[in-house]
Amino acid sequence: MFVSVALLILIQSAAVVPVTVTSRSPGVEVHEFSDAELSCEFRTENDNNPRIEWKKIDKDVSFVYYDGRFVGPFHGRAEIKGATVRLHRVTQTDAGKYRCEVSAPQDTVTLGETNVTLTVLVPPHTPSCDVPSSALTGSLVQLRCRDRHSIPAAVYTWFKDNRALPIQQPNATYTIDEKTGVLTFQKVSRADAGQYHCEARNGVGPGKSCPWTHMQIDDLNEAALISGVLLLALLLFLCAFGGFYAHRHGLFSRHRGSQNSGYSHPPKEPQDFKHTQSFML
Repeated sequence: MFVSVALLILIQSAAVVPVTVTSRSPGVEVHEFSDAELSCEFRTENDNNPRIEWKKIDKDVSFVYYDGRFVGPFHGRAEIKGATVRLHRVTQTDAGKYRCEVSAPQDTVTLGETNVTLTVLVPPHTPSCDVPSSALTGSLVQLRCRDRHSIPAAVYTWFKDNRALPIQQPNATYTIDEKTGVLTFQKVSRADAGQYHCEARNGVGPGKSCPWTHMQIDDLNEAALISGVLLLALLLFLCAFGGFYAHRHGLFSRHRGSQNSGYSHPPKEPQDFKHTQSFML
């Protein structure tokens, strides 16, 4: 008797299958403007008509599928089969984290959920390149290349005279950061002059390059620089000497020239004095 009761309880407990929600593809990557499938599969214990909701989890939570229909920007461009959603012509605004929620009020466990992350891949755009038209030998020079649109982020290759510059090369006069797109010459030389352009790649689509730009390297004219410094020092000396000479001879005196101004107060004569009061003895 005891064994049969325990067996019955075991069978009943084995038959209880609370709502479970899973996804065949929790991470989805698709190219921009293609379709994306957000997989959601569920199993319930008793409820044959559970409530299905899809939400997008950003800074705020917004509904995708609610009360049996698609809402907001998903209206008219999505369809659902079971609990799996298919989005048409996805863009960057569609990328993000989505949550499928299944509510089964008749089940022991009434709510189940699963998350799906959608990544929208974008091929490289033409990068913006910053190449100086000229520089002086021995100076620090940086060439910059950037593509802000590609997903995943692009890596960069620099070309000089249509030949790729190796990232690692012994005794190279430059360094390249392929992730930031910065080509650096610590001390540029005349041998570094040439036509430069950069290519952005991310494996999603064909690489894109910016137009080439010629960089000219000029020698620093040391003789002219020394002459300029000496001339400037001479001018400063002459200015200082002129100021000292003027100060020494009173050219900056405040009272200089006051005696020859042609005006002086007339002296008061005794007969000009007048009484301002009268008095009696």
